[in-house]
Amino acid sequence: MNSLEKKSFYSFVLLYIVSSLLFILLSAYWYYSAQKSMLESNEYYRLQHIADSVSREIINAHMKGKELVLPTSNDGVSVALISVDAKVTHGEIQEGFVPNRTEFVKQGKYSVLVSDAPQRHLDVRFVVVRSAALSQQTKALQQRVLGVIFVVVAIMISLAWILSKLFMRPLHQKIEQIESFVHDTAHELNTPITALSMSVSRALKKASYDEKILKNISISTKQLFDIYTALAYLSFESKNEKASALEISSILTKSVAYYKELSESKKVSISVEAEAFMFEIDEAKLSMLFGNLISNAIKYSLPDSRIRITLKEGIFTIIDQGIGIDKESIEKIFERYSRGTDYAGGFGIGLSIVRKICQEQKIGLKVSSEKNRGSCFVLSFKAEEPK
Repeated sequence: MNSLEKKSFYSFVLLYIVSSLLFILLSAYWYYSAQKSMLESNEYYRLQHIADSVSREIINAHMKGKELVLPTSNDGVSVALISVDAKVTHGEIQEGFVPNRTEFVKQGKYSVLVSDAPQRHLDVRFVVVRSAALSQQTKALQQRVLGVIFVVVAIMISLAWILSKLFMRPLHQKIEQIESFVHDTAHELNTPITALSMSVSRALKKASYDEKILKNISISTKQLFDIYTALAYLSFESKNEKASALEISSILTKSVAYYKELSESKKVSISVEAEAFMFEIDEAKLSMLFGNLISNAIKYSLPDSRIRITLKEGIFTIIDQGIGIDKESIEKIFERYSRGTDYAGGFGIGLSIVRKICQEQKIGLKVSSEKNRGSCFVLSFKAEEPK
């Protein structure tokens, strides 16, 4: 990854982790608070039940004149009795603690319930029940919540890393396409510019302008113009051009003538059979449509081969005897920046422009090809798809 990709990747990971961590911590706090409240409530009712049991025994002993026998304490619970004169008559309480009302309080690791249920029978004013169970349960709850947070955070970080990789994959591919496009653009521009420079130098040295030099200058200039046209269309493709009814065979004838010098330089012959056909389209787009298909056919044709072009009843067909396209690549050739082969230079945008124009103008488009035998592109300017 380059620096821009790394910055985007780590920014996404950080944002995902921070936002997820906040959500996890808030959820954990809510869960911990709810569970702690439930534990406190359960402990309160448990200690209250013990205090009520002790109070019943006190009242029963007082009413029946029997000796007071307190229930056996269990689960670490201790019971103390406080007389009406604030003295401890049974058990023990924390030093300095003088209960004067009913309450449920926390004293260090102990939960303490003060109950006045004895109603001063046997001179007992309060029953104090103490237990460390709530503290132990709360500690276990904390450990459990922290353990779950640790596991969830580990899973979340792993998930963030995986999702970031998935998120960055199309961006990485697009950046690679752009970098490749820039490299190919520089290469494509270098060829005609070098040819122009050499041709002009030769012409200046010879002080004359023969046909070969002028042809090279013309070809190079047209190549530069084609590059400019394609880039301008991609840059300003949202601009709506005004369509008009055109006789498309005349535009086809102009397009073939435009690439005559290029085909002759590669020793590729072009035969054309065209019938008149009217179609409503912007002339620049139609020229670009024909131009991309013709220039591609010339580019990927072998020397001393033939290109056959026909336009009959609104069906345009161009067949070359070039290198062809394999079955695996034929589905991708219309994708922007995608190239079916490295046989010739290019940006991988010509056929994507062809498909876009066809989609905009509702022109049918089909392609068939055979490796090392050539390709056939068919455009239907009629309402139905080409057959």
